[in-house]
Amino acid sequence: MEARHSALCAEEAEDAVKELRAELAKAGIILPSLGLDPVSLAREAPCPLMESGRCSVRTARRLAAVPR
Repeated sequence: MEARHSALCAEEAEDAVKELRAELAKAGIILPSLGLDPVSLAREAPCPLMESGRCSVRTARRLAAVPR
């Protein structure tokens, strides 16, 4: 049961990364290192975290403007 839960969590996290990447692309924003944090996947019962990585000041400002 726990293995199935972990697989579903990882799958859901991957879907969320794809969705975020697609939505950011619509706004013209690309985060090259967007993905899942490998350390959070290495746990016995993974609870994936998203890694957005580093970006330029220009990209950070564009990200900040999206919710507006």
